Amino acid sequence: MFIRWSKWLVVLALVIVTGGHWSLLQSAAWVGMAVNYSKCEPIAVALQKTFDGQNPCQLCHFVKEGKAAEQKRDLQKLEAKFEFLTVAGTCGLFPPRPFRHFTPQTEGADARVETPPLPPPRAA
Repeated sequence: MFIRWSKWLVVLALVIVTGGHWSLLQSAAWVGMAVNYSKCEPIAVALQKTFDGQNPCQLCHFVKEGKAAEQKRDLQKLEAKFEFLTVAGTCGLFPPRPFRHFTPQTEGADARVETPPLPPPRAA
């Protein structure tokens, strides 16, 4: 039971975060407008009046204002983020360092001057 509720809660949160609540309100407004217009006019005319944009209802105005306010708020947050990045300072780019080739200094066999011990050592 808890898992089912938590899934629905996540879905609701995603709908709200992505702005889906405005779409749900707009859909409810369109349904209400279509029902009101169809009471006194044919359904084709009622649907045309509903979706032409010339006869918006109060809920349509509310949704339009809410979307505009949300977009304005999002733009202000975005500008604040960019200002924060410019204040942080500059990032210097440096060219890569040149690769140095090191020659190994190994002693050759001829550099050894000692002779092996006589007689050769016995294995224990």
